Amino acid sequence: MRLILLLFPLLLSACFLAPHKIEVRQGNYVDQEMVSKLKLNMTREQVLFAMGTPLVTDPFHPDRWDYVYLIGEPGDVDRQRGVTLEFADNKLVRIGGDVVLDDQGVQLQVKAEPQ
Repeated sequence: MRLILLLFPLLLSACFLAPHKIEVRQGNYVDQEMVSKLKLNMTREQVLFAMGTPLVTDPFHPDRWDYVYLIGEPGDVDRQRGVTLEFADNKLVRIGGDVVLDDQGVQLQVKAEPQ
């Protein structure tokens, strides 16, 4: 019985040695379905409908929208996606970032896979 009383505080204190870190998701969630809806010459309103509000709108570059999505624990980002859209005369003229343009449209690339 004494052994149990001595071991119980030790076992209980072991629960507090490694705190649980919550996975943090920040930015705009960007998936393949959203990116494949993008076509050149779309209006800003059509892009807003397909992708949502951009995370970054630079006041010095009003014709550039950045969509950034980060996943990971604090201090250790596992996965990152970024899509940059540029407009001219209210029309989408360039799609950049972690995407590939091919015959079938726009394909999303992930910089790093989670481990």
